[in-house]
Amino acid sequence: METELVVRQFCETGYSFVYLHTPLKKGPAAARNMGWQSAAGTLVAFTDDDCIPDPGWLNDFWNAYKDETTIAYTGKIKVPLSEHPTDYELNTANLEKAEFVTANCCCTRQALERVGGFDERFSMAWREDSDLEFKLLEENIPIVKRENALIVHPVRKAPWAISIKDQKKGLFNALLYKKYPQLYRKKIESSPPWNYYLMIISFIGGIAAIVLDKNWLAILSFLFWLVLLCIFIIKRLSKTSRSWDHVAEMVVTSALIPFVSVYWQLAGAWKYRVLFL
Repeated sequence: METELVVRQFCETGYSFVYLHTPLKKGPAAARNMGWQSAAGTLVAFTDDDCIPDPGWLNDFWNAYKDETTIAYTGKIKVPLSEHPTDYELNTANLEKAEFVTANCCCTRQALERVGGFDERFSMAWREDSDLEFKLLEENIPIVKRENALIVHPVRKAPWAISIKDQKKGLFNALLYKKYPQLYRKKIESSPPWNYYLMIISFIGGIAAIVLDKNWLAILSFLFWLVLLCIFIIKRLSKTSRSWDHVAEMVVTSALIPFVSVYWQLAGAWKYRVLFL
């Protein structure tokens, strides 16, 4: 594997690295569990494979550590943006405002042992970091912000309409909500995406009205759906690129996202047996 080859090359230059990999692809939660459980140090730091740590990143965590048994640190993330960012770029830039992300954090080994590490049911790169944060909070383990522990998180090149594929992550919103309903509403989403539900209901209502030969009702329903759709498109385009390709992507995906998003959220509610809208 290419990653293993790179690690071996680093070791040949005098650095001490150990290459580990899970037998099956089970997502970042499982990989991080393997990592910290294999670590010998008191402090365990986490980042992502597409991140660039500042040279003083680990030193900042180490200098802040005062032999506490259980403590966690969260650093600062910088997301470089193009002059006219896409919707996907702006979504990635939300990492800069996140309270705790595993792209830049550090925990004592005992803190990780106390909370049971990462929940491997989060098999995609989504909400596994919030899950760890909520476990730390419930165990009253301090989470200290370190502004000088910097990670640069470039935006990966994304295919057209990536936002549709990303809606599958909503499956794990339901799992996180089931585990921590109050914290979820406080820190993630204060309420269900009612605008999505209204768009779906108005669109389906319009189709039903056509079937029932209620043309006036169909017109009203589709007009209401169109107004909500335009508001959604304008909101997504307000601070993003206005290139024709990107505008077309926003129009198409905005029409589809409510249906796909609600499908995955309801699928998550069914899978994890929780009332989640």
